[in-house]
Amino acid sequence: MVTAARHGDRRAFAELYRRFSRAVHGVVLARVAYGDAADVVQDVFAIALERLPQLGEVAAFPGWLLAIARHRAIDHVRAGMHRATPPTDKLPELPVEASRSAEVAQVLTALRALPDAYQETMILRLVEGMSGPEIAEHTGLSPGSVRVNLHRGMKLLRERLGITEEADDRAG
Repeated sequence: MVTAARHGDRRAFAELYRRFSRAVHGVVLARVAYGDAADVVQDVFAIALERLPQLGEVAAFPGWLLAIARHRAIDHVRAGMHRATPPTDKLPELPVEASRSAEVAQVLTALRALPDAYQETMILRLVEGMSGPEIAEHTGLSPGSVRVNLHRGMKLLRERLGITEEADDRAG
């Protein structure tokens, strides 16, 4: 797919978008307000399309694309620092009840506060719904690293949200 897209095949690039947009969205969401994430994702793919001929090794595409996503998200946040009002994480687009929107925003804030090593992996799992093997495939992390990041990240997230194992057992 990458080779075909490098040679101008728009269908191949559309397929790359389909395959990687959730991963890019998760990486972007770790850094930008929810309402801005979709626009930044579009920017990432526009940049990737423009720079695709510069990609050295086709197999490096997933990591290369996510690096573009990280850089674009950081640039977006820096540009937002110059605004009079900072971006918020109001979540009107989420398919949840209004009363749950604040809870979802709290969880997203807690996810963003995790150490970088766990943040993206946890967002890809919990927000984007990706499996461990999918996360490994899209990020270039080993399956073992993904499992460790998910396990440790979930433990930290529970601590930060004040969820005890007893409460978790009752809920599950």
